[in-house]
Amino acid sequence: MGTGTSHGVPVIGCGCPTCTSTNPKNSRTRCSVILGLPEGNLLIDTPPEMRSQFIREGVGLVHAVAFTHAHADHLFGLDDLRIFADYLGHDLPIHCEPSVERRIREVFSYAFDAEAQKHPGGGIPRLVFHPIGERPFLVLGASITPIPLQHGRHRVLGFRVGNVAYCTDTNQIPPESMKLLGGLDVLILDGLRHRPHSTHFALDEAVAVARSLGPRKTYFTHMCHDLEHESTNAGLPPDMELAYDGLSFPLTRLVDA
Repeated sequence: MGTGTSHGVPVIGCGCPTCTSTNPKNSRTRCSVILGLPEGNLLIDTPPEMRSQFIREGVGLVHAVAFTHAHADHLFGLDDLRIFADYLGHDLPIHCEPSVERRIREVFSYAFDAEAQKHPGGGIPRLVFHPIGERPFLVLGASITPIPLQHGRHRVLGFRVGNVAYCTDTNQIPPESMKLLGGLDVLILDGLRHRPHSTHFALDEAVAVARSLGPRKTYFTHMCHDLEHESTNAGLPPDMELAYDGLSFPLTRLVDA
């Protein structure tokens, strides 16, 4: 759905070649993915452009949401979830760590106010929380494995579904998490830019991680405007490339997850 860094691409006020490019693959909204699982659609993260991403991709319904962490670029589209409870006829399931639930309740406090619940007016997000622990959990007919990651000083989550893993916003994968990422068909991995960063993998660091894990295919995400799509891809190994907004591929081996 989205593959951009917290500023998005184009960056406001920037006239660099990537930001002024006419190649649609250089236009990057903030990061999220949606998974078509056996019993419905699972959305991972609610970035500020969530509404426009859904309209752009023709996605009409979400049955559950999972959060990697609670930074603004992964959270601040949450109000647009309110339509889905109306469609579903029940509160929308939210799968997240307890710290993320606390932040959601703070930032979107209006959605949990007792009076607002009695008189919703124009609509509020109707959510029911399911805490994510250390073990795999079932969502919409599929097993989801949480992958603990380090994002600078913050602990965040990646997710593995079948033989596909999504690991955005990280600059360190602990050894125990590396063990959870073996035998992948597809790895989607943070690759912010060429220069080092304190909370994200630089592209060469991400390439090294992908080589050590050996997935059949690696896509890099959470990219800033330093990475022009075509020229960056030309320098990557043949089994690795930059992701782009709207990229899709089939999930594999969900039953064996």
